[in-house]
Amino acid sequence: MAAARMGLKTALYTLNVDLIAQMSCNPAVGGIAKGHLVREVDALGGIMGEVTDAVGIQFRLLNTSRGPAVWSPRAQCDKQAYRLKMREVLESQPNLKIKQAEVADLIVEDTDEHSALSSQHSAKEDSSEYRVLSTEHSRAKRALGIKLRDGRTVGAQAVVITTGTFLNGLIHCGEQTYPAGRSGEPPSQLLGESLKLLGLRGCRLKTGTPPRLDGRSIDWARFEMQPGDADPTPFSFRTKDIKQRQVPCYIAFTTPETHRIIAENVHRSPMYSGQIKSIGPRYCPSIEDKIVKFPDKLQHQLFLEPEGLNTHEIYVNGMSTSMPVDVQLAMIKSIPGLETAEMLRPGYAIEYDSIDPTELERTLETKKIEGLFLAGQINGTSGYEEAACQGLMVGINAALKIKAEPPLILDRTEAYTAILIDDLISKGTNEPYRMFTSRAEFRLHLRIDNADQRLTPHGRRVGLINDQAWADYLAKQERLQQVTELLDKTKFTSEMCAEYRELRTENLNSAVGSSLAQLLKRPEVTIELLMPVLGKLIPETITQIDARATDYIRGEGALPSAVRNELKTVETTIKYAGYLQQQERAIERLKKAEQRTIPDWFDYKAVSGLSREMNEKLQRVRPRTLAQASRIPGVTPAAVSLINVYIEIQARRHQQAASV
Repeated sequence: MAAARMGLKTALYTLNVDLIAQMSCNPAVGGIAKGHLVREVDALGGIMGEVTDAVGIQFRLLNTSRGPAVWSPRAQCDKQAYRLKMREVLESQPNLKIKQAEVADLIVEDTDEHSALSSQHSAKEDSSEYRVLSTEHSRAKRALGIKLRDGRTVGAQAVVITTGTFLNGLIHCGEQTYPAGRSGEPPSQLLGESLKLLGLRGCRLKTGTPPRLDGRSIDWARFEMQPGDADPTPFSFRTKDIKQRQVPCYIAFTTPETHRIIAENVHRSPMYSGQIKSIGPRYCPSIEDKIVKFPDKLQHQLFLEPEGLNTHEIYVNGMSTSMPVDVQLAMIKSIPGLETAEMLRPGYAIEYDSIDPTELERTLETKKIEGLFLAGQINGTSGYEEAACQGLMVGINAALKIKAEPPLILDRTEAYTAILIDDLISKGTNEPYRMFTSRAEFRLHLRIDNADQRLTPHGRRVGLINDQAWADYLAKQERLQQVTELLDKTKFTSEMCAEYRELRTENLNSAVGSSLAQLLKRPEVTIELLMPVLGKLIPETITQIDARATDYIRGEGALPSAVRNELKTVETTIKYAGYLQQQERAIERLKKAEQRTIPDWFDYKAVSGLSREMNEKLQRVRPRTLAQASRIPGVTPAAVSLINVYIEIQARRHQQAASV
């Protein structure tokens, strides 16, 4: 989608066009930190947020009892509607052709390094930035296209591989195993072998899914209802209102009987019988893993979540399992309210191939093969959201490479997307990587509400933000500035305290004479409390955000979530100004470290004092900067200092050699 929107002729090859965007696990988008990724995809011009807003059947803003840095949106989606809506959006995109076929191999040629560098240099002769990038990206092989299983070949200037769990996929359900990409679909075996032959280091990972139940066979009265938000918060900055009908989810718990059944049959689990040898996601363990690792915990929480408005299928969130089918049935019936439940589909585990992400550049182009990009679970990540942000960045950078323009490389101080990519290429992973807010050094700076401020200018520069979206973005920034200036200039008066019931508290009497901005710094004061004042002072600005605010200003309706969510940015900026300034100073220090680049010709073997382990890691990862080198596991601060010194030493030798 990104490459097509940037004007390049793009083809999408898939095993089954009817299953594009199939949500093979939980039909939910977002969650803690994952919601941040979706917001960033949207801010850059991606489509995941807009599609989710169109088909979401339950929206919840998580972590609102804590600070704004960790607020995250989540939406339960209509599984079928998501797939259909995504295909509709893709098929309506100019320059994008969708084809059904199995990709069996890559067309790769050996390249002459000197001639490749010369051609790239001449393409951008006047750009010193591009010359540096060309040198960094020189490779011995180049991807020229793909070979299909039916014998056809397709030429391309860049190839992007996003295989999910299909690469040599193997499903486990108890003692039964069978090759599959996901249940009911064939694996991609030929392509998996092709990548191995190309010399890309691989690893084997595992993920799983829970059983699905028939909602008509569940005694719903015995479960606690979990409704969504009354006024949903959309994912997309371009969504004005959520129109889809909303439904509740339900909370369930395992019982001692559930635990007994699992404990007595754990030897039949492929995870514990030795049948599965790969590593699964640590932060989304199977139910049998929970029972074994936490034997003192008497119960585990489960969520019964609908898979759509036009189906009775229920997803049992929290019961991912690869136990035999008969054990799964016994587990389900041991839970009060599910005694008569019918299982529509059993849970299963799936093993699949991935590529060691340290094989990748920051653009997610492979280091060994020019023009070959990887995104998603093939890079060792988990989840739709982690895959989406990689896919967007790969599409952008593949297009920019073809256009001979500098790549879009985000800094880890400006996006969770950048943190994910930096973590992968610097550290690699031996388990499916999942994003958490704790992975960010400056998470107060990386909030869901300011993702557009951080990233939309980048999206506009590369051509993913259209004129209308850009005009809306600029108008929003102007409104935020206007509200901020108004709060700073307007004094809190005793008349305000008397007029507005929300402000009539003894604590605020002492604030008379202070600016509204100073008032907003108090922990007990929120932007919602000041909305009656703002509605009177700048009604046109408030109604520009959402026309429904007209009723609120007249005292006849509730405050629309669009208004609340937009002005929360102002509140956070004012309330946490001191912390944000501290983070900005720390960000500047980190950026200075990032600016100290390590030349592509740098020889780690010549650095006296580096251990063999550090030498091997540094040569494999080839960090771009000293800061990236410092994030490689096992590389000490002392080693980074040594590298810094030897950059100068080797630079002088390099210059002398070049002048001879």
